[in-house]
Amino acid sequence: MRKITGLPELPPRRADSHKGDYGRILVLAGSRGMVGAAAMAGTAALRAGAGLVTVGTPRSVYPILAAQVACCTTRPLPETPVATLSDRGFSGILRFAESFDVVALGPGLGRHPSTTRLVHQLVLNLPKPMVLDADGLNALAEDVAALRRAPAPRILTPHPGEIARLAGLSAGEVQQSRKQVALRFARENRVVLVLKGHRSIVTDGRRVFVNPTGNPGMATGGAGDVLTGVIAALIGQRLGPFEAAVLGTYVHGLSGDLAAKQFGEVGLIATDVLEFLPQAFQKLAAGKRNR
Repeated sequence: MRKITGLPELPPRRADSHKGDYGRILVLAGSRGMVGAAAMAGTAALRAGAGLVTVGTPRSVYPILAAQVACCTTRPLPETPVATLSDRGFSGILRFAESFDVVALGPGLGRHPSTTRLVHQLVLNLPKPMVLDADGLNALAEDVAALRRAPAPRILTPHPGEIARLAGLSAGEVQQSRKQVALRFARENRVVLVLKGHRSIVTDGRRVFVNPTGNPGMATGGAGDVLTGVIAALIGQRLGPFEAAVLGTYVHGLSGDLAAKQFGEVGLIATDVLEFLPQAFQKLAAGKRNR
């Protein structure tokens, strides 16, 4: 195990660059009643520097999402009877994803059996880096070995309850040995893991980073959706999966800290974390100039 303390850096932006240089991100998210999760993940990717973001969501909730994300493009996809993504859309999604650099999968997906099958198929067959969160993780609980057969890097962002289901442990066991559980799971399944919580742990099974930013006000619905979008955007800007997870986790927590200074911890909501991302990146850049 090698402990990482420094932060990765994004490459400087060239004056003659264009939006394609900063990553094409596909977010597959949302369902009836969970459109906000898709909107926050997509917008977070843009706020973290992605050049182009498309959010794919079930057909019947697509008009609601499109009205919320003016700066993302949107794509209606085949759905189940309860308005979650259907595995009938698998082949179409696979073809559509060819033009993207990174896929974020999970926020607000729901747990319909057809949706679970779709997640498995994408994890096993999509040859792009993938950030998995929320119901994207829950869908893998019965077949964690699928991660080891994936054709491209998989970055997982579970909270303690989600990693407990994936690892076959109780949440209490996870919390008693957070670093050891995270290291073992990442190493055995060949993934990058962000174990969220107080002092979030980022590891690829060899290296480990313990995040110093963040606060209890971020224990609010939707904060994880923001993190998913941020990490996906950083991979799109050519950071490696581990480096993107480290920097994304740090910036996400820093944004929450800046928001807490403005609003306090009690009233903090996920869109506050989202809106303070530009200031968080500015603060990082200022620190780099002052070194």
